[in-house]
Amino acid sequence: MSRLFALSVAGLAGFLAWSQLPPPEPLKLLPVMDGVHVLEGAGGNVAVVTTDEGTILIDDKFAPNVPQIYEAAKKLSGKPIRYLLNTHHHGDHTGGNAGLAAREPMEILAHANARANMIKGAMPGVPRVSYRDSITISLGGVELQAIHLGRGHTNGDAVVYFPQKRLVHLGDLFAVAGPFVDYANGGSGIEWVATLDKVLALDFDRVIPGHGPISSKADLKAYRDKVDAMVRRMTELKRSGKSKEEALKAFDPASLGWEPGRMLNRTLPPLYDEVGR
Repeated sequence: MSRLFALSVAGLAGFLAWSQLPPPEPLKLLPVMDGVHVLEGAGGNVAVVTTDEGTILIDDKFAPNVPQIYEAAKKLSGKPIRYLLNTHHHGDHTGGNAGLAAREPMEILAHANARANMIKGAMPGVPRVSYRDSITISLGGVELQAIHLGRGHTNGDAVVYFPQKRLVHLGDLFAVAGPFVDYANGGSGIEWVATLDKVLALDFDRVIPGHGPISSKADLKAYRDKVDAMVRRMTELKRSGKSKEEALKAFDPASLGWEPGRMLNRTLPPLYDEVGR
């Protein structure tokens, strides 16, 4: 797991740490399908959606990435960036909000809980528009829906669904290297599985994860099953009478294909507290 990816889970702390680092390495612009590209690299995956009437961005990494993101969007289309959607509040997905908005007018949107988390953390670039259940954007013949289907990574996760393109951007509800439950900002390991079940009920083929390569619906189902196995295993360990320290030693991330690291180290202790209540 890369150092930069580990920084991403720290939310505002990661954002502030990144702001002190040297200029970031070049981002990779990769095609997903007609009119949709993804910017991979440090921070969360950014979707760049181009239409005849303007561009839509989904997430925007860290503040130092703004020039590269803006340049890539303009290279794909000379049209203005009309909308910027944040999948949740963490600084590796919202760090570019203020910098992008300073370059040209655009509407920034996030779930109400994500917006509240940004305000609580005194984070820059707080969206002016928020929603509770869902919001639909139609631009240049492209329709997308930002939907809140429940808690998981945080209490403000958005599923960005493109019904015409059979595509979803899930932010960190799907991080290929493994889950991080931000309990300090309303996340839930137990409810994460139910939230992914609702995602899987949607009609789509391809998935842009918060971190990792473009994936399939089958990949997401496999990830959902691993999160479920994580919760079940921790529940079994707790119900067997093991203390938190004993349970953490007995839990084997490799059995789920995940490497031990900062994110699981931050997830498993509070997960022990959450299960079996």
